Amino acid sequence: MEKMIVKDVSEYFNAELARKYRSTAGSQDPVDPALVDGLMAQVERDGYVILQNLFTAEETAEMRAALEPHFHQHLGRNSFEGFGTRRLYAVVEKTLACNALAEHPVILALLDRLLEPNYLLSQLQAIDIQPGEAAQPLHHDDAFYRVARPRAALGAATIMAIDDFTFENGATLLIPGSHRWDGRMPGPEDIARAIPAVMPSGSVLFFVGTLWHGGGANVTDRSRLCVTAQYCAPWCRQQENFSLSVSRERVKQCSEHMRRLLGYSIHPPFMGFVNGLHPKRLLED
Repeated sequence: MEKMIVKDVSEYFNAELARKYRSTAGSQDPVDPALVDGLMAQVERDGYVILQNLFTAEETAEMRAALEPHFHQHLGRNSFEGFGTRRLYAVVEKTLACNALAEHPVILALLDRLLEPNYLLSQLQAIDIQPGEAAQPLHHDDAFYRVARPRAALGAATIMAIDDFTFENGATLLIPGSHRWDGRMPGPEDIARAIPAVMPSGSVLFFVGTLWHGGGANVTDRSRLCVTAQYCAPWCRQQENFSLSVSRERVKQCSEHMRRLLGYSIHPPFMGFVNGLHPKRLLED
């Protein structure tokens, strides 16, 4: 650690104390600021935006092929997981194919506008809604952070359509503007105006953690596959304990951005250290 003299506590809280491993937050490939401005305007107004055709058909097919061998036939254990839904957890340990979603430059550019630097990946999973599945209960993703609303979101999420999202096959239902609500629950009128996130394969739904939403009912005879990456502020606890679910050998195969998102990073002045040192030292041979 470098020696430093701080004049007040605010300076201390924002100090970059790491010497060897400086933060790489914001170092992804640049995205046109005008594009980000337009997308953020929609997020601020509605609580979400759909990034149409963010991935090619080839990239989407690669993710599907990488995920499918790891799915088991057992279904969800409760109405939230979905009794008719297959879920794949610890995705990073099983395949790196979905890292492209978690660290996409456009998504990181939006997160840079919403959250403090050094924000974290909270979870990455694949969700396969089976025919006949009922609609998921409406919820907002950062509800488990018991901070009163209205407030700024403490996280954000993406849902990538591997299959086309349609109203019939369970496209995610959204209540536009609900990210600005106080602590109230959705009423009948709110639920009636929920809209499905209809989008073609390869597209990504991006929304803030305070937006009320839920998976729709699948009334077709085919399953509907997606991948979701969720993020949280750098001082919030992640949903998935990546330090246990992802081996160091696997982390070494990830990009610098993914390593940072998984928690191999420091939030100033020293949140995230291991034995008093930067966690990236654990990856040194």
